[in-house]
Amino acid sequence: MIWKWLGAVLLFPVQMVYLVVKAAVCLVLPPKLRDLSRENVLVTGGGRGIGRHLAREFARRGARKIILWGRTEKCLKETTEEIRMMGTECHYFICDVGNREEVYRQAKAVREKVGDITILVNNAAVVHGKSLMDSDDDALLKSQHINTLGQFWTTKAFLPRMLELQNGHIVCLNSVLALSAIPGAIDYCTSKASSFAFMESLTLGLLDCPGVNATTVLPFHTSTEMFQGMRIRFPSLFPPLKPETVARRTVEAVQLNQAFLLLPWTMHVLVILKSILPQAALEEIHKFSGSYTCMNTFKGRT
Repeated sequence: MIWKWLGAVLLFPVQMVYLVVKAAVCLVLPPKLRDLSRENVLVTGGGRGIGRHLAREFARRGARKIILWGRTEKCLKETTEEIRMMGTECHYFICDVGNREEVYRQAKAVREKVGDITILVNNAAVVHGKSLMDSDDDALLKSQHINTLGQFWTTKAFLPRMLELQNGHIVCLNSVLALSAIPGAIDYCTSKASSFAFMESLTLGLLDCPGVNATTVLPFHTSTEMFQGMRIRFPSLFPPLKPETVARRTVEAVQLNQAFLLLPWTMHVLVILKSILPQAALEEIHKFSGSYTCMNTFKGRT
């Protein structure tokens, strides 16, 4: 037993070096992208914003079928027609992911009408853009139900079949605010931090499940109507991401089976600084960058 334990200890650093070198080589060599031609992709919040761009990107890269979930039929219908014009089969279902019974009911309807879902993209989210004391209790509950609990329900609805097929991918469109919160969006930051923990735990839990993987995307501020009015102090240094860029990089991450993706790459520096700097220094960085006041002009989706 002692020799087995000693062997594991000696082998561990060798494994770490191998994995680091392998990752470095993968950055240099052209990556082999996963074929999407047999995949049925479901995108929550797929009628507009990043969700619409995700549907376009999956269709552009050859996904077999696209299924859209959302709460606004007009947007869902427009996006569905656009995807069909691209030559990809597309269907939409009215579904509030914050409603557990509705999720399970519509998941059954999807399986009966369209077939098994092999890529689930949890993209639906809401933000109210207020401080804790200014927030309505129902609005706070709504953001937690949609942004966090909704992922529990959708994943529970589709993951079992993925495990049976040994083919599946769970994707979460999260936010860098899960790692570095700001004032004025306490409901959103809290829900995204919870969502990040959910995905981190799920990703580890899938390590022994062949053919089923997970990807968490943490983008910086993206120029969609959901965060309309949000202002950054140095927009030339930290320009908002384009939704089409987030969609493209997300689909690439799925095809590369990348577990976590920070956008842009400079957000890795933020994670490192949070790990090593004292709280007082972090507060000064927030003040300098303007993140303390960026939600003061927030208007949100009209």
